[in-house]
Amino acid sequence: MWIEDRKEKAGFIFWKRLLQQLCPDIKVESKTNNSELVKAVRNLKDTENRYIIVLDNSFDNLQVALEQKRLREYVEEKNNVALMNIVCFEYILLEFRKLIDWIYAPEDEFHIKRAGVIAAREKILDSIQSGDMDYKAIKEIIEYDKNIDEHNVEQIVAKILFDLTRNTGLEVSKGSIGDCWIKSCCDWKERAKDDICGLNYSKLSIYDKMKIIYEETCLKEQFSIAGLEVA
Repeated sequence: MWIEDRKEKAGFIFWKRLLQQLCPDIKVESKTNNSELVKAVRNLKDTENRYIIVLDNSFDNLQVALEQKRLREYVEEKNNVALMNIVCFEYILLEFRKLIDWIYAPEDEFHIKRAGVIAAREKILDSIQSGDMDYKAIKEIIEYDKNIDEHNVEQIVAKILFDLTRNTGLEVSKGSIGDCWIKSCCDWKERAKDDICGLNYSKLSIYDKMKIIYEETCLKEQFSIAGLEVA
């Protein structure tokens, strides 16, 4: 699997841990950025191995849209390359059906304090999944982000995910991903006594976490399209 994220970034860490658990025969390689990833696919000569490509499909970012178009052309020229259609790494976790249930305990005050962010999440997911890409006209999203016109879909998705998960063991930013996403429960070294998440009474192994994320997001469909078999 070739991805655009640098090795130290949250996206690379997530993909590597996910495939270690579900598809251990797949090697994850970073191509540093969009342009280098597209160039690598264009110059690919190897016909023995199979390649899975992950390039953020930030549909309202003109530069990314152009790179996506070029990438699709190169992929179509090769018989051993498949392209996953994913908005961005953060979108996978944002659309995860059990996200709120995992990050907040049932009586957590964040259900109320972050109600605006939760509403924005629901609306942007509804918009994208229905094929209506005009998410910037939705009241709940405008109320959440007063500068929405300055952001593309990747940026707003990452912002919503961070605001939902911040100050929890499941916090996700561009630079880091919380231990609770990539480790078994409960191996969060910085956990305080009052840090109680939705998994507090149903602790999961890292394999179980990754399997559930796979099953409850777009990954299940995209893995099937790419020909990936889950262990």
